[in-house]
Amino acid sequence: MKDSVERPTFTPENITVLSAGEIFVFGSNLGGNHDGGAARIALNKFGAIYGQGVGLQGQSYGIPTMQGGIETIAPYVDQFIDFAAAHSEYFFYVTRVGCGIAGFTDKQIAPLFKEALSLKNVCLPESFVRVLSRL
Repeated sequence: MKDSVERPTFTPENITVLSAGEIFVFGSNLGGNHDGGAARIALNKFGAIYGQGVGLQGQSYGIPTMQGGIETIAPYVDQFIDFAAAHSEYFFYVTRVGCGIAGFTDKQIAPLFKEALSLKNVCLPESFVRVLSRL
């Protein structure tokens, strides 16, 4: 079955509504304290579960970014990419995870998502794609 839904090239900066099967991917903390930034949006609008820091939650998917350096984020990004690859029934809008409250830069985080570029059901922020195009 061909997907007839038109999708943007990049993750929109302000997502306020999702269609069925669309998932909001946000930076979280391991404790699932979704108190600010994209995590709060995920909690208030897209079914994130307070107390759950990782994985699928309603129409959202949490990637922990607050527990240490880039090396502590990478396994969670890999887990997300594997999940997205296994679940083509969903379309994932990846926000600038780790680039807000967690304090990382696009240049630090974007390379973690390199393998996601080949997935047709994952949309990345334009800033991540720009960084990845220079690698």
